[in-house]
Amino acid sequence: MKDLTTGNEGKLIFQFAAPMLIGNVFQQLFNVVDSFVVGNFVGKEALAAVGAAFPIIFVMVSMIIGIVTGTMIIISQYFGAGDLLKVRRAIDTMYIYSMLAGAVASVAGLIFSAPLLRLLGLPEELMPQATQYLRIFMSGIVIFFGYNGTTAVLRGLGDSKTPLYFLIIATLLNIVLDLLFVAVLKMGVAGAAYATLIANGVAFGLAIIWVNKTHKVLRIAIRGLQFDREVFRQSIRIGLPTGIQHTLVAMGALALMGIVNTFGTDVIAGFSVASRLDALAIIPAMTFSQALSTFVGQNIGANRYDRVRAGLISTVRMSGIVTILTTVIILFSGNYLMRLFTDDTEVIRLGDQYLTIVSLFYIFFTLMFIYNGIMRGAGDTVWPMFFSLFSLWIIRVPIAYFLSREIGPSGIWWSIPASWIIGLALSFGYYKSGRWKKKTVVKYDDNF
Repeated sequence: MKDLTTGNEGKLIFQFAAPMLIGNVFQQLFNVVDSFVVGNFVGKEALAAVGAAFPIIFVMVSMIIGIVTGTMIIISQYFGAGDLLKVRRAIDTMYIYSMLAGAVASVAGLIFSAPLLRLLGLPEELMPQATQYLRIFMSGIVIFFGYNGTTAVLRGLGDSKTPLYFLIIATLLNIVLDLLFVAVLKMGVAGAAYATLIANGVAFGLAIIWVNKTHKVLRIAIRGLQFDREVFRQSIRIGLPTGIQHTLVAMGALALMGIVNTFGTDVIAGFSVASRLDALAIIPAMTFSQALSTFVGQNIGANRYDRVRAGLISTVRMSGIVTILTTVIILFSGNYLMRLFTDDTEVIRLGDQYLTIVSLFYIFFTLMFIYNGIMRGAGDTVWPMFFSLFSLWIIRVPIAYFLSREIGPSGIWWSIPASWIIGLALSFGYYKSGRWKKKTVVKYDDNF
């Protein structure tokens, strides 16, 4: 557990974010490794199939991830206020509803995988592999929820290092199993899915063992869990907007995937690989935003509003430097990175085109996420939800549809930075209004 309410703001945020950054990179490597292995050892059709399945997985898990995020904010504020009883009840409540939701998501994924892929217009030659990968992955989604819920709790308590150790082990195991199942045993996309599932299970199991043996506040056991209706109500109030946002964002990704699917296997494969690399590139911005949310939550809980602005300035500086470096790397190495996944020249060209266009605008994405992080840390998640949905559904999807009809797949690529620019303008305007300060869980008479 780490107290973020005293000490140098920038140093604290960096120290808290660094393990999360490494952890998020390793988490993203789960998907990247799957794409790398199937692209090199199975073919571009398998590469496209795995990429086409990901937006559906995103939809299936988005709502519960949002509500868990709400609980993490509550935990950080109660911990900042020193109310360990409420911290304990929030943890119990999160495990109860996340496990139940995971079971429901798993059943839904098994039933609706093929219909959803067909609804998106996935080319018929990709259907068998995409369906197989998706069904295997969704069969173990409850493990995914359990592990990510545990890491969210630890981060809410200020511990961003411990989850990293388990994740590194799991990622390395995923790499070994991917190579074993796909390259050696020739199991195809099913092998990649099983590798990811087993690796997630190992990470969750290690986390449970460690927590139960060493942690002072957190205990994980089926017996003795207490469901707190008030904590759940607060989790819904804070987390539901984020969950709705994640779900609608995921549905937006599905809509975008539907547009991509109309251009055939090469574009699907190019988009799939480039978007995975893109997801790696924006991890620093997302991580600093997460760290800032916990920092803001604890300091608001401790009634230290003076530290919030200082934390924001430090985060903008640190994340800005990283973003500029990332942009330069992507611009000059996009073609070479694409070649790691496939030797198909058209797939490489399309993916490099995507990366070149989108990477020029990473700074807009970074700033948008940082300002949203401030608001979420305060418990105000409704307006960030509206801003995100507006920039996605009113800007990105329509622009992608119309421009792709005029200039081809590059029209889809241009729609992404367009939505970031609008999202940043809306988020910055709301931050300056100061209305987010009224949404905190822990109340003080002298907040203003």
